Amino acid sequence: MRSLLSRLDRFFVAAPDPARVGWLRNWTFAHRGLHREGVPENSLAAFSGAIDRGMGIECDIQRSRDHAAMLVHDWELERLTGVTGPTAGYSAEELAQIAFLDSEHRLARLDDLLALVDGAVPLLIEIKSRRRYDVEQSCIAVRDALVGYRGRHAVMSFDPRVARWFRRHAPDIVRGLVVREDAHGMTQQAWQRHLALWVARPEFIAYHVAALPSPMVSSLRAGGMPVLTWTVNTPELLAHARSHADAPIAEGAGVP
Repeated sequence: MRSLLSRLDRFFVAAPDPARVGWLRNWTFAHRGLHREGVPENSLAAFSGAIDRGMGIECDIQRSRDHAAMLVHDWELERLTGVTGPTAGYSAEELAQIAFLDSEHRLARLDDLLALVDGAVPLLIEIKSRRRYDVEQSCIAVRDALVGYRGRHAVMSFDPRVARWFRRHAPDIVRGLVVREDAHGMTQQAWQRHLALWVARPEFIAYHVAALPSPMVSSLRAGGMPVLTWTVNTPELLAHARSHADAPIAEGAGVP
């Protein structure tokens, strides 16, 4: 069965162009920016810290009520800001007035991050999705924000529809698939992981570090696909990531 799945992987998912994806292997990416006490995750301050450290940036995208790409991880605002209600219940302008808890730093748009980075370091842009969510509108918002941006960047998502959408509608943008094997998400079974891969047809994969090594990932990597891994937050996990992947997405004690 394993060999059959590997053959199907090669049939459905072409090896990526090294000239398009090779840069992904050359960086350590700061998970939600270089955040710490007083510097919130996905804040412009955290992203500025990553730039100063010479790290790539991984960020999360939620959509505002008026379809702007916002730098927020959660569907609900309360954990990060103390404000009740869904992120999508507020306009971009309203969200930009909301501060993170115990901080003067405010929520920001993807546009703000692009202006801050201005090509200095590469960006991994994770588009959040879930069942019965109109993720296409988020894809459009991210694509529109990236028009004219010349720095290295790639989009990724747990939702294979995201990579498929970018392949069809914005093929110039590098696209990836995020995968985990634990109780969260929808890819606990091997067939689910392979099906997501075949739907997405990604140019790179970002795999949960706790699930490595993986036969599927090893086969993809041997075929030329860059393998990123998350969340690397200890020195031990950093060593593990370096053994089984090409680039870590790191935070805390996992930052080298």
